[in-house]
Amino acid sequence: MTSDAEAMDVPDCERRTPDRLRKQASRLLAQLSTQSDRLVAEGLARLDARKWHYAVLASLEEYGPGSQATLSRRTGIYRSDMVGVLNDLAARDLIERTPDPDDRRRNIITITDRGSGRLTLLDRALDDLHEQLLAPLAPAEREQFVRMLTRLLDHHTPQPPHLGASGDR
Repeated sequence: MTSDAEAMDVPDCERRTPDRLRKQASRLLAQLSTQSDRLVAEGLARLDARKWHYAVLASLEEYGPGSQATLSRRTGIYRSDMVGVLNDLAARDLIERTPDPDDRRRNIITITDRGSGRLTLLDRALDDLHEQLLAPLAPAEREQFVRMLTRLLDHHTPQPPHLGASGDR
């Protein structure tokens, strides 16, 4: 990456991205994703939070308590990484672990009242960050953009097999 001073010494033709690259949807999505990740990570860091904190708290708030494995599936966080995320959230009293009455070897994770309050704060922060990210778009364009991204992601995300009425595959 070049500094602003260095960029001023470089002719325009050397700074311009070739049209072929500017027309590649995959490249544009990757670059926007990088910018989005940076913006969100920096914004959440100012609140001493991480995107995985938000994902776990949002999952618990929306779907209720779950095991570590369930939370891993819901959020896409690797099981091995989930332990660290849960340890961090538990140390902040944002979640509670209790033994599963059906299987004492595993814990059920529940969001605490403090965790719900923290999630509300993070929701507001993310709303502000998304305002910054999508600033060039009008409100209707933002809604359309999110719908289109969702449709693309749904199309490219493998769906679990559906069970028949009798429970057979």
